[in-house]
Amino acid sequence: MAFLADDISINTIIGLGSAVSGDVHANGFIRVDGDIDGNLESTGNIIVGDKARINGSITALSIVIGGIVLGDIYAPNGIKLLSSSAVIGNITTKNLEIEENVIFHGHCIALKNDEEFTAAEERFSNEIGIRSHAVNKAH
Repeated sequence: MAFLADDISINTIIGLGSAVSGDVHANGFIRVDGDIDGNLESTGNIIVGDKARINGSITALSIVIGGIVLGDIYAPNGIKLLSSSAVIGNITTKNLEIEENVIFHGHCIALKNDEEFTAAEERFSNEIGIRSHAVNKAH
């Protein structure tokens, strides 16, 4: 997985020691070294540094995770989990790289074929909807 050549300059940085409470939506390349309690969304690529902690879902073209993520991760171009990462949530991508010693707990869709990827994504989305509806009815 490679970042796009025309998207190499970082547009947004959430630095070490910084904390954001709420959803973050940004254009372009984002680097996170601090904490986010909310969802993170970018039109470009995201790097989550090894000291970063995110309690929310992440959506971007490509994502490299070095820190802790408690939430779902969606990046159609690719996701790379570095050895320092821990992810508790579902992963959806067409290209997945996982280094040794990664902690990952969740459902994973990683299919390169566009048709298979779309079909698997749709099936999983429907399954999540059915589960949440069944859980809501039980209460």
